Amino acid sequence: MMPFPGAEAALQSFLLAFSALFSIVNPPGAALIFAQVTASRSHAERTWLSRRIGAYAAAVMLVSLWAGAWVLSFFGISLSALRIAGGLVVAAQAWNLLAAPEQREARKTAQAEPVQASEEHPEPAALAEVAFFPLTLPFTTGPGTIAVAIALGAGRPDGGVDRIAYLAGASAASLVIALMVLLAYASADRLVERLGHARARVLGRLAAFLLLCVGTQITLTGVTDVLGPLIANARPGFGR
Repeated sequence: MMPFPGAEAALQSFLLAFSALFSIVNPPGAALIFAQVTASRSHAERTWLSRRIGAYAAAVMLVSLWAGAWVLSFFGISLSALRIAGGLVVAAQAWNLLAAPEQREARKTAQAEPVQASEEHPEPAALAEVAFFPLTLPFTTGPGTIAVAIALGAGRPDGGVDRIAYLAGASAASLVIALMVLLAYASADRLVERLGHARARVLGRLAAFLLLCVGTQITLTGVTDVLGPLIANARPGFGR
């Protein structure tokens, strides 16, 4: 027996949202990419970034869950357009990581040298520029995550206790995912040290390849959503 009204709906929405968001955010796999992208940063800087990214990720998921559909409608942006544009960004970034990680790391190291902060006093201003874009969006909570959160929000009950419980459960799942991102990113460098540079490089490329597949799938889903109705409407005229 559930302890309060709506508890069953909250639990069901939590499990649904957690499984959906975890599968696309994938904090452990994303941590390997985070370690690769921030290879020139100190541990203190990575810890600062992980906290900021965790907060940003929670905000992105919660805003998408509660108000995502309304925001897209206000600006006249379809979910298909979000998927196509965001998927292309994710795929492009993943391709850069996959095709030439050495050159990318060297370039990032050169760019980071002028603003490199000390281990004890990392410079927030220099890190804040990359904390949201691209490390939070699109790497951590990209268009796929936003689309999933919007879909979860759109599936809420019409009203009553179940509506509040549903949103509470989904919101709790979003916060848990954000906490997992924070912990995974904060320990990313130690994970790489335990794995060794060679194994971390292999796993990093594998994660980049999977990210490329995710970006491609997001783009294809958006294209299918746009072209599907057009093809269906055009079929009756083919036989004329």
